[in-house]
Amino acid sequence: MSGKRNKDDERYLDLIREANDTTKLTIYDARPNVNAVANKATGGGYEGDEYQNAELIFLDIQNIHVMRESLKKLKDIVYPNVEESHWLSSLESTHWLEHVKLVLSGAIQVADKVSSGNSVVVHCSDGWDRTAQLTSLAMLMLDSHYRTLRGFQVLIEKEWISFGHKFASRIGHGDKNHADQDRSPIFVQFIDCVWQMTKQFPTAFEFNERLLLTVLDHLYSCRFGTFLYNCESARDQHEVRSKTVSLWSLVNSKMDIYLNPFYTPESGRVLYPVASMRHLELWVTYYIRWNPRIRQQQQSPVEQRYKELLALRDEYLKKLEELQLSDSSPSSRLAISPTPNT
Repeated sequence: MSGKRNKDDERYLDLIREANDTTKLTIYDARPNVNAVANKATGGGYEGDEYQNAELIFLDIQNIHVMRESLKKLKDIVYPNVEESHWLSSLESTHWLEHVKLVLSGAIQVADKVSSGNSVVVHCSDGWDRTAQLTSLAMLMLDSHYRTLRGFQVLIEKEWISFGHKFASRIGHGDKNHADQDRSPIFVQFIDCVWQMTKQFPTAFEFNERLLLTVLDHLYSCRFGTFLYNCESARDQHEVRSKTVSLWSLVNSKMDIYLNPFYTPESGRVLYPVASMRHLELWVTYYIRWNPRIRQQQQSPVEQRYKELLALRDEYLKKLEELQLSDSSPSSRLAISPTPNT
């Protein structure tokens, strides 16, 4: 449309391809094709035919405005009342799970290509919303380290905080203008995708649902400095690291409550979740937990029983330790020593 070219960018992508010794570089554009074409009229665009030895794939993930409206519709059907008679059709009308499906599907494509030994380029319009979703989810699928409690913290710090997701603009910290067009639940949607993966792979993640809920609660609370401001430059300017406490200090001081009792470490295993509407669920524990008409069960009966058994085990181990200490004390040895013959 505009006919513009950037030869430096073309050469840069060609060097990425050559570094991996592949005949073709795959470029994943998170946007729908029609949106990418429209962006050309405003000075943006996408990789055209001039990018030789490159394959461009559009992932059809909608923009921040569509996601914002979708979450608004979801909130309307879960609070203050849940209409049972039209629940499924109402949920479908929000398109929220469809968007979750597309994000997961895109991340699966990225992970599959990388696991085959190929380099990829992932981008959207600006690189701090859909791109962060796709890269972080793909890394979660590819690398078991990021599925550990501390590894997940590193993933969020690296792909979201350091790379410049605009938390302040997307969440609206300290801004009473709730109609701000920059607001969008991009990070919430990412955590929802992670939750979907934990449901499909219940033994693959070291952390549990409580961690995901804690992260989202403090995304909005402003109690910690972790999600404040839009970029690292602003955080440095406002001395966030010296004036605030990190959310991870809270998490790491209470690690036991965030651990998944069914976790089984499997290094090298790549996770491929099923991105199908039949396998996706509404995250009821998060989206409907404040509805006064619905009583939430915070833990599954199996997990609750498991924790009870762990507590019982700890109690017995403590008693055993006390008995062993008692048996090894000098007074106990004296009491049981045989009386010498006279």
